[in-house]
Amino acid sequence: MNEENIDGINGCSKVRTGTQNEAALLALMEKTGYNMVQENGQRKFGGPPPGWEGPPPPRGCEVFVGKIPRDMYEDELVPVFERAGKIYEFRLMMEFSGENRGYAFVMYTTKEEAQLAIRILNNYEIRPGKFIGVCVSLDNCRLFIGAIPKEKKKEEILDEMKKVTEGVVDVIVYPSATDKTKNRGFAFVEYESHRAAAMARRKLIPGTFQLWGHTIQVDWADPEKEVDEETMQRVKVLYVRNLMISTTEETIKAEFNKFKPGAVERVKKLRDYAFVHFFNREDAVAAMSVMNGKCIDGASIEVTLAKPVNKESTWRQHLNGQISPNSENLIVFANKEESHPKTLGKPPTLPARLNGQHSPSPPEIERCTYPFFPGIKLTPISMYSLKSNHFNSAVMHLDYYCNKNNWAPPEYYLYSTTSQDGKVLLVYKIVIPAIANGSQSYFMPDKLCTTLEDAKELAAQFTLLHLDREHSLFSLDLYRRIWRK
Repeated sequence: MNEENIDGINGCSKVRTGTQNEAALLALMEKTGYNMVQENGQRKFGGPPPGWEGPPPPRGCEVFVGKIPRDMYEDELVPVFERAGKIYEFRLMMEFSGENRGYAFVMYTTKEEAQLAIRILNNYEIRPGKFIGVCVSLDNCRLFIGAIPKEKKKEEILDEMKKVTEGVVDVIVYPSATDKTKNRGFAFVEYESHRAAAMARRKLIPGTFQLWGHTIQVDWADPEKEVDEETMQRVKVLYVRNLMISTTEETIKAEFNKFKPGAVERVKKLRDYAFVHFFNREDAVAAMSVMNGKCIDGASIEVTLAKPVNKESTWRQHLNGQISPNSENLIVFANKEESHPKTLGKPPTLPARLNGQHSPSPPEIERCTYPFFPGIKLTPISMYSLKSNHFNSAVMHLDYYCNKNNWAPPEYYLYSTTSQDGKVLLVYKIVIPAIANGSQSYFMPDKLCTTLEDAKELAAQFTLLHLDREHSLFSLDLYRRIWRK
């Protein structure tokens, strides 16, 4: 055993008895033949495993694990995750004190093993009363570039990005909803690896870099949602983008019915995109092949299968959108690129109930209305007597959270600035009086919003994320999304 392995093991001896801890980890290494190295705040078990030949597993083979007890280590965790398949690499995030940081990344040798781990280990009781969360983890290779001159074409943007950064694979540009000859003022730049994207982001930090004489905005693009093949095989709804604002639902339905009359059940259009529902999946797939790239009212449309989403990832999508659980409405704000452009304009997600997908994570109250008949008995109650899954907004969650901890309500302080194009941008600072004299006196996100409601929601999300993660129902999804950033 080399010195790196010994150092990696000794890194957590301050928490458990040193001899016991070292013996347990040594026994795990001897049993499995894996090496263990601690570096850059994480401890790597494997990567590659013994006897591995060839490149690492492809994207989609890694899962994120959250809510791990801080005094639990590889000798207890690895056997649990081996139930789903062969582990290529197990990365446990470590504190300087020797405790783990409550989360880890597990890379399997195949995508099927990673999906199995999610199915059998998400919400798994790792210790009495302690439930871990497991979800897919993907390296983000895509940057959002904002404040781009709207007259620039895709080829010009691609050439310029290749000049100033390395590893550029592609640029994704969408035409304006109101003028198809112009872009929307932003683009998505795809890089060959997460490292290349991270290096480019570091170079293009806002305020220090200009393109065509404009100071650009740079951030990580929100990753596309991964949906398993089995679920996608049941989808019979198409997502149609790049429509003219003037195009009607009747026109869309008529165009998609041309290849087979009566195949379309209904159409729901929002601004310059729409959902086309078919009675049969076979017709939806055939229509996608026929209609993709066709012109409707002079606009060349893009057609793909709409992606369902599981309930774990529906909660506000980090303020990039809100998905209505009512499948009749299908209002997906995540694709209003001009107001929240960081989300790639690929197929938006459909409510999970549409395809019968249910997550084992905390049950969600169905959001719908019921008739109020005369004579129905009503009982006054306090909102604090409800369960947390009755609340859909972060603002309400935060108020509920404070009450459950016997704290005074959170205090919101509004601030504003002006963007380069003259828009008023807003941000809230939140003070929790009960802890204001502690290690953190206030909470303020590093993103600005154009609406008051979004600013307040984002501030509440940010605050909850930095409070007790084990009590925050949605902290796993948020933590997973910001980890790569």
